[in-house]
Amino acid sequence: MAVTLLNAPELPEVDVYHQVAVAEGTKLVFVAGQVAWETGGDLAAQVEQCYVNVAAALAAAGGSFADVAKLTCYVVDWAPDKMPALLDGIARGSAKIGTTAKPPATLIGVAALDVPEHLVEIEVTAVL
Repeated sequence: MAVTLLNAPELPEVDVYHQVAVAEGTKLVFVAGQVAWETGGDLAAQVEQCYVNVAAALAAAGGSFADVAKLTCYVVDWAPDKMPALLDGIARGSAKIGTTAKPPATLIGVAALDVPEHLVEIEVTAVL
């Protein structure tokens, strides 16, 4: 199976990995975990930006959020009282990218992400 690695022009280029891998055949798209770099400590704003970043990565692979088969969301120091902010961010992100897709999702609470400013990271697997 051929795999094409690429970076969406709207996303930062990272030396150690590509943002998107496209597998030909069944055409699975695996999007690296996306974070928000310029939204401060606002969980909802970070979730919204993660959705925008995921949409950009999917578009670079020829897909859209409607093609997402699985979404995984990692939230720092998760507690149920963070749910309203998480849902607000999802609603704002969905509205911004124009989707109503609600793929199967997993929410995982984590101790920390790559830098202290990041409160959430979202990764997806899509099928085109």
